[in-house]
Amino acid sequence: MGRITLLEGDITEQDTDAIVNAANNELVLGAGVAGAIREKGGPSIQRECDEHGAIEVGEAAITGAGDLPARFVIHAAGMAPGGSADEASVRCSLRASLELARDRGLASIAIPAIGAGIGGFALQRCAEVSLEEAGAHLDGETSLEEVRFVLFGEPAYRVFEMVNDAARVEAQMARLARLRERD
Repeated sequence: MGRITLLEGDITEQDTDAIVNAANNELVLGAGVAGAIREKGGPSIQRECDEHGAIEVGEAAITGAGDLPARFVIHAAGMAPGGSADEASVRCSLRASLELARDRGLASIAIPAIGAGIGGFALQRCAEVSLEEAGAHLDGETSLEEVRFVLFGEPAYRVFEMVNDAARVEAQMARLARLRERD
């Protein structure tokens, strides 16, 4: 089974098989995470997005990573241009990204807080949904060995850390309850 890791940092600096772009469904690399990817990765990523064309909100597409250390960029369409992200769009686009990574046989992926920046999705709920989807994916058949959440800034990191810790405590309490029932 793969592992979930949390890191405060810059997703464009991650040396993983793929990084995830918090994208719009038109695959236009605008601001936020997408802008950083465009700026540091070079124009080839936007060219590949243009060649691919638009996708539905909740879907994902893959391109090369240009000048970034990662091999690929997976574009998770959490919203329409100028729109906002919600739980369904974040959940679906993250699930589609993880499935795309699995289908490509990738071992590592770095993911931002999809929808929690420009998309306006509440950071705590983003953390809950993201960690839940990653855990469910890793519990199934997958090539992924590491799902790394790369959070920009300490506040975002701390929220993901708190949600992750709470889920681990809840799981431990459930295991203890099952042990008590056996005795």
